[in-house]
Amino acid sequence: MRTEVSPPLLLCFPTELERSAFEAAGPHAIGVPSELVGFGPIAAAARCAQLFAKHRPERALLIGIAGSFDPERAPLGSARAFGEVLLDGVGAGLDPARCPPSKLGFPQWPGDATTPEIYEGLPLGRVGPTPEPGSLLTVCSASGSPEQARKRREHFPDAVAEDMEAFGFALACALAGVPCGVVRGISNPVGVREDWLVREAMAQTRLLVESWLREDPTP
Repeated sequence: MRTEVSPPLLLCFPTELERSAFEAAGPHAIGVPSELVGFGPIAAAARCAQLFAKHRPERALLIGIAGSFDPERAPLGSARAFGEVLLDGVGAGLDPARCPPSKLGFPQWPGDATTPEIYEGLPLGRVGPTPEPGSLLTVCSASGSPEQARKRREHFPDAVAEDMEAFGFALACALAGVPCGVVRGISNPVGVREDWLVREAMAQTRLLVESWLREDPTP
């Protein structure tokens, strides 16, 4: 009888574009199993729950691209790990009177014996490279202009980058009891829809993840 072995670490990519760019950035396979989790926070949460039930990984790391709110702190073509993810788009109202879950008094998850209340912010477990200061803001619809980016930053001043999957991924990890981390390559300014540095950003992401794997005793 064949016994399935849980992987110590599962790499998660939102899209094949990101996984292919990550794999192409190095001459050899990285030697860690990977899966696609889908585009956007809803698909990422649902798919991760499915993957965790199937693979039962000990840890998970989300890898992909993100836009920069602050090119000085998160330069284009660079990569960074995050210690906290935030979510914009759940709650009530629109600008200027939007109310996130914490203001409404309705947590997205009410908490139980193993998982605390979850509103619009989630700390990440210590998986992956050492996080840099600043949060990652997950959105359902990416900012379509610099003006939209500015308005979002007003509500989330600690956010240095914008993505579309990290909060859903982190929520699934929290509910499944899977320690997790997020590494994003910074491919574009938030609100800019052309001339993205996907290849350059994912190459830096690969270097950052490989460096961590060489130092980590339990990849």
